[in-house]
Amino acid sequence: MSERSGGRNGGRRSVWRRALTPPHSPASASPVPTAAEAEPAEPTSVVQAVLYRDGVRVSSPATLAETYRALREQAPGMAWIGLARPTGAELQSLAAEFDLHPLAVEDAMEAHQRPKLERYGDTLFVVLRAARYLDAPEEVEFAELHVFVGPDFVLTVRHGAAPDLSAVRRRMEDAPELLALGPEAVLYAILDAVVDGYAPVVSGVQIDIDEIETEVFRGDPEVSRRIYELSREMVEFQRATRPLVGMLHGLMAGFAKYETDEELQRYLRDVADHVTHTSERVDGFRQALTEILTVNATLVTQQQNAEMRALAEAGFEQNEEIKKISSWAAILFAPTLVGTIYGMNFEHMPELRWAAGYPFAILLMAVVCVSLYVIFKKRDWL
Repeated sequence: MSERSGGRNGGRRSVWRRALTPPHSPASASPVPTAAEAEPAEPTSVVQAVLYRDGVRVSSPATLAETYRALREQAPGMAWIGLARPTGAELQSLAAEFDLHPLAVEDAMEAHQRPKLERYGDTLFVVLRAARYLDAPEEVEFAELHVFVGPDFVLTVRHGAAPDLSAVRRRMEDAPELLALGPEAVLYAILDAVVDGYAPVVSGVQIDIDEIETEVFRGDPEVSRRIYELSREMVEFQRATRPLVGMLHGLMAGFAKYETDEELQRYLRDVADHVTHTSERVDGFRQALTEILTVNATLVTQQQNAEMRALAEAGFEQNEEIKKISSWAAILFAPTLVGTIYGMNFEHMPELRWAAGYPFAILLMAVVCVSLYVIFKKRDWL
């Protein structure tokens, strides 16, 4: 990254902004406001703004306007400005001061971007997806970080809680020889912090997968939902880590062209190794979850088949009992029918004075009952 010539608000104003400004808008009819005009009040989203010279902190301005002024007065130096969920007006103020590309500013405003690295002239725009593991709900939370890196400035725009850039700043200030290498060193330190933040997530997910495997073979009915939710998180994790591999290799490919310091080259190669390892672990997690989901579906199917078989066996046993009850009911109904007929009291009735009537009725009842018993026994109803 080479130093820019001329003032930021002077004749070197980017043609990108002039080209994208509507012809009849107020911006085209009036000159670009100064930094003080563009920043009338202290922005509430500015986390910290610090100026450095030769790797040593020089000042910590309270507002963006003071930061702009101090950077001009103390040149050569470097400004590191951190913002959290900035407003459009705040980003426009930074864009006007540091000549940021409108497309990059638009991305930083809207967030929800995929990890990427783009170069606009002598400014790099980097989008990163940070992650952290939340122990209580046992889930992964993702945040977005946008980084603008110029010849004498680093702007970080956070959309989310992670990563902790204050720790990165302290670590860099404790190594002034590294911070003296300029904005590129800060970018690599931020990349390293984001990638290091993946390690606890990987450990937490590994524990979750181990627990899920136990729950699957234990037959926990809620495990399917947990597998699905963790699989979705791993998809997001892949979207955060996979593009980083290509981004870092792209930066390494420009070492010779941009005369990157050898120490920074080693720094970035180490970060690239960690990213590759994390990406491979995440791919393995997703594959493992797919296999666990298949095993769980198989076990659930087997359990359902066993339950269906048990229901079928219970139904069969009930049918057998019904057959027995029905058979005995039919057997007992036969003598009842005969006895009912012979028990009718009428004056003129056949066989009324028949001497063999009673033994005949008893014999008839016995024959019918035995016949029904033999028939039902042959059909295995009894």
